[in-house]
Amino acid sequence: MALDYKEFGRVGVLMGGCSSEREISLKSGKAIVHALQEAGCDVSAVELNSFDDSVNQRILREARIDIGFIALHGVYGEDGQIQGLLEKMRIPYIGSGVEASRIAIDKIQTQTRLAKNGISIPEFCVVRRGDGLRLEQVYDMLDRGLVVVKPACEGSSIGIHIVQDRDQLEPAMTQAFEYGPQVLIERYISGRELTSGILGEEALPVVEIRPKTGFFDFQAKYQKGMTEYIVPAQIGPELSREVQGIALQVFKTIGCCDLARIDFIIDQEQRPFVLEVNTIPGFTATSLLPMAAQVIGCDFQNLCLRLLKLAAGRRLNTNVHIL
Repeated sequence: MALDYKEFGRVGVLMGGCSSEREISLKSGKAIVHALQEAGCDVSAVELNSFDDSVNQRILREARIDIGFIALHGVYGEDGQIQGLLEKMRIPYIGSGVEASRIAIDKIQTQTRLAKNGISIPEFCVVRRGDGLRLEQVYDMLDRGLVVVKPACEGSSIGIHIVQDRDQLEPAMTQAFEYGPQVLIERYISGRELTSGILGEEALPVVEIRPKTGFFDFQAKYQKGMTEYIVPAQIGPELSREVQGIALQVFKTIGCCDLARIDFIIDQEQRPFVLEVNTIPGFTATSLLPMAAQVIGCDFQNLCLRLLKLAAGRRLNTNVHIL
């Protein structure tokens, strides 16, 4: 039986936060609030501005919410901290739990776990602040081609640089270290960028990403007109099924729940490599998971409602079929 939207109780859309992705979170949150209001839900915008659990616990208690719709990106949104606080307060929420969130936000932990489970990822190494000894491995990778320098725990392509030679390496790493003590260095793979969203336990149509600047950076992701999106991706049914299958495997390997977006690069030999896992993907006008859901007839409002049903089902300890 379908739930009456009133049975969700008061939905708190958690947005803002203090991460480098705060402005994107606010855009996502406002879009979700608007969609749920239009659907007739009792919804409250809950803006967080602190990393302090005690402060956020007070804000959540005053909001008197029954379900949390997490639209917080980055630190204290995707790293398990807000999930842990909601569990402590016995408030069900949408999305992955504490442990899966903690793993997925850390590109190093994610890639290490995927590699151990036989999932294809780019060759990588890890450099820690002050760890000059490991640079020889980076130099070896550079001698064989371009590398990508990434902060370990940032999203939205923040702090990422494509490096061509040793002269570019130090400034790229210096900037990446501004976001944390560890940096991931990956072999650059030239190819087509794809992403596969997961909703419930269903892989959505694959989206191809074609940034006009040649690199899917922060501006390309969030400024309209900077990137062309093709959905479904024009890659042929066999490769599409392969990418979707790997995405589901990644989703289960990390232990994700409800939704995620898995990013890929397809090399010249049509081999898919997993780049990263996003447990709280964007919900803005240019966001990819809503775009893919639209193709299967699930518009933005119904996407939000389907996710609420999953969380409500856990709260009621019953099997609730999504729309």
